[in-house]
Amino acid sequence: MTGGAQLTQGDTKARYEVFHTDCPARNAVDHVTSKWGIWVLISLLSNDLRFYELRESIQGISEKMLAQSLRALVQDGLVWRKVEPTTPPQVTYGLTEFGRDVGEPLTELFDRITRRLSPRGVE
Repeated sequence: MTGGAQLTQGDTKARYEVFHTDCPARNAVDHVTSKWGIWVLISLLSNDLRFYELRESIQGISEKMLAQSLRALVQDGLVWRKVEPTTPPQVTYGLTEFGRDVGEPLTELFDRITRRLSPRGVE
């Protein structure tokens, strides 16, 4: 095998060379597969959540990391953000169609992993 893997999106769309640093899909993949990106997407699959609800649903995430992850996923078009002009502002997040397309296989992956792992303490 020579060269890197290539993904092609139809005959009329651009070819993505995913192992090249200038690949436009690479940033989105990095954000989705980051330590917290996966958990944000999985949490938002069931319903739209406000910032504090997301923070409570993802144990171990700091406000700073949640804000950074959400900002990146919004920028990538995977998550939408709605701000209610109240005092204090209420910010709600949800998945775009693209986010759902990416998030659903992640839950399947998570389910497969958890089915294969033995329960803690049992060998």
